[in-house]
Amino acid sequence: MSKSPPVLRRLLLLVTAAVLIATALVSGRAQAAVTLLSQGKPVTSSSTEGAGTPAAAAVDGNTGTRWSSAFSDPQWLQVDLGATAAVTRVVLNWETAAGKAFQLQVSDNANGPWTNIYSTTTGTGGVQSVDVTGNGRYVRMLGTQRTTGYGYSLWEFQVYGDTGGGTGPVIPPTDPMNPDFGPNVDVFTPATPQAQMQARLDQVAAQQHTNQFGTQRNALLFKPGTYTADVNLGFNTQVAGLGLSPDHVNINGHVRVEADWLQQGDNPNNKQNATQNFWRSAENMAVTPPNGQIERWAVAQAAPYRRMHLKGAPEIQLWSGGDGWASGGLFADTKIDNRVVSGAQQQWISRNSEFGSWAGSVWNMVFVGTTGAPPQHFPDPAHTVVGTTPVIREKPFLYVDNAGSYNVFVPALRQNSSGTSWSHGPAAGTSISLSQFLVAKPDTPIATINAALDQGKHLLLTPGIYHLTDAIKVTKPNTVVLGLGMATLQPDNGTSAITVADVDGVKLGGLLIDAGAVNSPVLVQVGTPGSTANHAANPTSLHDVFVRIGGGSHLGKATVSLQVNSNNVIGDHMWLWRADHGDQVGWTVNTAANGLVVNGNDVTMYGLFVEHYQQYETLWNGNGGRTYFYQNEMPYDVPNQSSWTSGGGTQGWAAYKVANNVTTHEAWGVGSYTFFQTTPSIVSSHAFEVADTPGVRFHDLVTVSLGGVGTINHVINNAGATANLANQQSYLVSYP
Repeated sequence: MSKSPPVLRRLLLLVTAAVLIATALVSGRAQAAVTLLSQGKPVTSSSTEGAGTPAAAAVDGNTGTRWSSAFSDPQWLQVDLGATAAVTRVVLNWETAAGKAFQLQVSDNANGPWTNIYSTTTGTGGVQSVDVTGNGRYVRMLGTQRTTGYGYSLWEFQVYGDTGGGTGPVIPPTDPMNPDFGPNVDVFTPATPQAQMQARLDQVAAQQHTNQFGTQRNALLFKPGTYTADVNLGFNTQVAGLGLSPDHVNINGHVRVEADWLQQGDNPNNKQNATQNFWRSAENMAVTPPNGQIERWAVAQAAPYRRMHLKGAPEIQLWSGGDGWASGGLFADTKIDNRVVSGAQQQWISRNSEFGSWAGSVWNMVFVGTTGAPPQHFPDPAHTVVGTTPVIREKPFLYVDNAGSYNVFVPALRQNSSGTSWSHGPAAGTSISLSQFLVAKPDTPIATINAALDQGKHLLLTPGIYHLTDAIKVTKPNTVVLGLGMATLQPDNGTSAITVADVDGVKLGGLLIDAGAVNSPVLVQVGTPGSTANHAANPTSLHDVFVRIGGGSHLGKATVSLQVNSNNVIGDHMWLWRADHGDQVGWTVNTAANGLVVNGNDVTMYGLFVEHYQQYETLWNGNGGRTYFYQNEMPYDVPNQSSWTSGGGTQGWAAYKVANNVTTHEAWGVGSYTFFQTTPSIVSSHAFEVADTPGVRFHDLVTVSLGGVGTINHVINNAGATANLANQQSYLVSYP
């Protein structure tokens, strides 16, 4: 069969989109006419010509793929919009094998009955844009006569309309072949001159080397291919491959983080401290260091090494390699061919990864669904090993397909999994064309962002600081909100930064939330208070979502950093931090009561870091909660005991509180540390305070008095030895 040239097809689609927008503006129903509802939605057909032309190709946003049917009449293609919609337009982008006689139909049931909203016996093929009026969840093209002896063949089947309440300005579709990511994103290709590429990498590294609280943000993206590069990651920088598999982008060189800027102690020549190497990430690429050289990833919180493949290096070191310190990190969906050496790294979580081997332990090393992990042993070495990951969805990511079009891949939900999602065959999941995203920049008005979300679009936040006068409001199921380059949301007038309705399958990833000077009652809210819906089949998930209260050049205040009201939510690497250093820091300055409050049932957290809050740092009110790895530091700046007490004879506030009404809860590999720098005589009665019932169980717990500065009397409730100057670590294998 003949095919239209790709350039012509793309031009036709762009012209069609422009006509749609212009017509909508004139008619006064802009949001209904230009809201594309069908992209990436479930689709079925009466038949397919072969495996290479599936039904899903007609709604994938890629004009280089198509659906084609068997060579007979009648044939049909139908899409499930996910909710009843007012359908206003259908665009059919036919291949040469088009429909001469066909009907467009709607129904609220996948099996009918069907209502005709358009019928023709004189179809001419090409790009047909049909204005229609009808309501239904399912929209079908029913072909009864073909233009050729072949079947029916559609490059794209696009349904436009409104699922109710769409408002705001017209949001033009993003060109997925040439999106505008703004000035803070660098996209390298194999054709980029190596010297030019390395110069830019070095420039960003130098700018971000010590730029802990700076406003600069960077994303360094590599299209599929092979490169020679040394990527030295500083603050507020993301490096990522744009392949569908990590092995599609190969870096011969390094993707590394060094412990070479923060002085430890009084010796100016001793610069081995990695405990403040925050806010950076490496994702979705393969790295092969020069022959015999090790890789270094010396980091603390909020520095994920995700969906990576380290090849060739004899080992990767998670600290300076010398006598310094490092303070926590994450491997997720990552393959390390040889050895991981944790060294002085104090705590770490590895989830759904694969290692040649592992060596090292300090206080709290947790392995969940990871092959090549050491055997379970606690506390010396402190290895907590859980064989399978009960429920997880990996973080969505940006990639470029073979036709050069940008998409976001949304990995499928996995149950009871072990190992990576990609190293034993293509990862399961779905692709969403970037045409279905609003690509926002820091100066994009919040009204535009919320209008796009209200119209069913997804959101890609390019690097920068987003000053918000209202919350970003996610109300549609299955919405993806993805940040690049530590995109930072800062509410300026006491609103939330982002709220999510109690709906299925929202994905938030790659976001830094920076509290503003006016107190926000809740910075990130997932589900409205009192949410009761069951989302077990399609949970909302949060990936690399970090919150900061103060520490930068501006004042930050928030009562609660993250509140989870929905059921079945998955947290995949959170760092919620009330700043203990930097500017605008003090007990009455950067005030914040709680880091995490969980009200929903069956919420699961992997890699939960919560530090320095002034009351319960984590408060868990819902049943069925699970936490795999918890790291906490109590507030450094408590001025006196009376200022920090939860009452009833309890000194201080627990780092992790499971409410008395909770009957089921379980946690593995949890630690809390104290460093009461302002007043070393401060005492915490216990780090963990939980309902005393058989259904609430904790495994592998540790408390630490850092340098003996401060006291934690018990590990959990009244169990566990005191951590203080004389006994600086206290371990407990299980409770009860």
